Amino acid sequence: MSIQNISLSGKKVDVSESKMTFWERTYLVNIAIGMWVTLKHLFMRKATVKYPEQTRAFSPVYRGRHTLMRDEEGRERCTACGLCALSCPAEAITMVASERKPDEMHLYREEKYASIYEINMLRCIFCGLCEEACPKEAIYLTKSKTMVFSDSDRTDFIYGKDKLVMPLDQAIRNTQVLN
Repeated sequence: MSIQNISLSGKKVDVSESKMTFWERTYLVNIAIGMWVTLKHLFMRKATVKYPEQTRAFSPVYRGRHTLMRDEEGRERCTACGLCALSCPAEAITMVASERKPDEMHLYREEKYASIYEINMLRCIFCGLCEEACPKEAIYLTKSKTMVFSDSDRTDFIYGKDKLVMPLDQAIRNTQVLN
């Protein structure tokens, strides 16, 4: 048995080497078929949206920019447990845990908090595993309908707590709506 007769998949196909006809060699038939497809698409309804004037509605399961949530009293929910960083397959999340001081009782709900919480948006794949892993429901991707826009400086894509934490007035409005 020679190597030319062996087929690992069992789907070996012999290719014929027949000569092409004159019309096949000129490719005029194929060019005419391509032009017909182009003309058909010329009169079809366009799928594009005129972006600045019109915006497309987001999907209900859209994962937007990350948001660190606050509780009903305006305190940060994150307790720096590190489960979000461990579950991130892209290793985009870094955090430093610190002990809460007595005068910071109104800022953080637990004794431990994340003094530094950073997400590298260039590495993030928006999979939502950090959201699922968080036991305190502190990080959300679906609450924020804002996108991560492009920029020319790589350091602008490392989002710290200044860009991630929910604004205090928004947290107060959320609790007023719930009550």
